[in-house]
Amino acid sequence: MTDVEHADHSPGQRIVVIGGGPGGYEAALVAAQLGSYVTVVDRDGLGGSAVLTDCVPSKTLIATSDLMTEVAGSAELGVRLTDHEGDAATTVTVDLGLLNRRVKRLAADQSADIASRLAKEGVDVISGRGELAGTDRVMVTTDGKEQILRADLVLVATGAAPRTLPGAQPDGERILTWEQVYDLDEVPSHLIVVGSGVTGAEFASAYLSLGIDVTLVSSRDRVLPGEDADAAAVLEDVLTRRGMHVLSKSRMASVERHGDTVTVTLTDGRTVEGSHCILALGSVPNTSGLGLEEAGVRLDDAGFIPVDRVSRTTARGVYAAGDCTGVLMLASVAAMQGRIAMWHFLGDKVSPLDLTQVSSNVFTSPEIATVGWSQRAVDAGEVQAVQVTLPLAGNARAKMQGVRDGFVKLFCRPGTGLIEGGVIVAPRASELIHPVALAVSERLTADQLAHAFTVYPSMSGSVAEAARRLHRL
Repeated sequence: MTDVEHADHSPGQRIVVIGGGPGGYEAALVAAQLGSYVTVVDRDGLGGSAVLTDCVPSKTLIATSDLMTEVAGSAELGVRLTDHEGDAATTVTVDLGLLNRRVKRLAADQSADIASRLAKEGVDVISGRGELAGTDRVMVTTDGKEQILRADLVLVATGAAPRTLPGAQPDGERILTWEQVYDLDEVPSHLIVVGSGVTGAEFASAYLSLGIDVTLVSSRDRVLPGEDADAAAVLEDVLTRRGMHVLSKSRMASVERHGDTVTVTLTDGRTVEGSHCILALGSVPNTSGLGLEEAGVRLDDAGFIPVDRVSRTTARGVYAAGDCTGVLMLASVAAMQGRIAMWHFLGDKVSPLDLTQVSSNVFTSPEIATVGWSQRAVDAGEVQAVQVTLPLAGNARAKMQGVRDGFVKLFCRPGTGLIEGGVIVAPRASELIHPVALAVSERLTADQLAHAFTVYPSMSGSVAEAARRLHRL
């Protein structure tokens, strides 16, 4: 075992980051910018699950599914698809093998881009497994060899992994976690998705748009139980109209494979048979065996690392960021937690994490984007707000594009008119939410949002129109 000192390399602080996902590599870039000597210890590939097995791959797959959705609705817009003989084409199919090869190539390219950026900024990257050996040392194991890195600050950003159950074990071929779907070359004849949270809803929507028969098993009374209820209702209506089978209030007991058939057994005794099954059962933190508790880092009952709003753990000199903390599990939040940790420790200007300013998006078809206070919080009296909901069906651009489903919902505080939050259900809602996010973060009023010029015709015009309807409410 070697003991590595970094004091001779940099006049700044010695920072060791365990994990190369968004929380880790964004923190490393900030620390390097502020003059620290930074080492990232990464085991699974730079970018983490966000780049290699989750966000980038799934949204690349969804980009193809969105195109398929547009093609399916193109006849209304005057598009006529024909075969080589001029006859009307009756089906549009997907080459799943080709699609998945593109998915994995783009993920690898993005990971390589991150590696290049870190190298350019002078960040050292060590491939291996890191664990705490006290609060100021990290033991790194690479190919059986160990070395100790001394650190003034350790940031733990080890992420999370798909949750499985004893009666539902993935085999990587027909029973799959969301990290394993990109090895599929065969198009499923009937896909069963277990879990109706964000991950389950996104994959169910995507594969449905790819022309695959999909059954969604939801233990709750609706899809997306954690999202805005009005938005979830619109999505469920669209998905069922397009042919998805949604089994609500149906809890999985087990999943078994018999040859080419997968059988999902529900707790009430019913069974669902399909060719493939995706398990979307939530996540478990990658925190075991890292020496955390021995170093004084408290873990909660589920194994997550509790942190404060500047990413500190219960151990002095140890911070944490990303999915391993259990804080709103988004790549953007992980990255901000990592940046905040560095700004705070290194004495730069910092604002504590404020989850009421976080924009998030569900990449279904249509998309669901949210920011700020929610309808649930308003109904519970956590914040006083009035709201306006404006259906997209009346928007001129929506009519041109054949969009009938969706809405813009804005919340504002009575009296002051401050925008407190919003929900948008629409194609590309992830882009449309930005003006609402600016209004929330910059404390703009409904009138200020309404008075900004919008392009006519545009979907964003509905954001301004909804704001106008909040005048004097």
